[in-house]
Amino acid sequence: MKTTTERIQQRLQRPRKMTTISMRMPENVLEELKEIAPMLGFSGYQPLIRAYIGQGLRQDLTRLENSPVQILTESLRKQGIADEVISAAIAESGLKSA
Repeated sequence: MKTTTERIQQRLQRPRKMTTISMRMPENVLEELKEIAPMLGFSGYQPLIRAYIGQGLRQDLTRLENSPVQILTESLRKQGIADEVISAAIAESGLKSA
């Protein structure tokens, strides 16, 4: 996992690199997103979805910060263990971050 400082530095980079994804969503949810996006000041439903995802992501990152798994991850990174190895070990062990 990245440190808080690394995450903040990435968020502050402009322009931020974007990538295209495809996801399935119930039609009525998409219709409602399209309907409320302008009411909330968004130019369309996609920026609104990005805002919702960003908000949830920031909440989870805050909740998980300084968890035992995060502290262990940082210690292993300092020991030179690759992030891919750490992530695989956490997934394999079934550890939860909070």
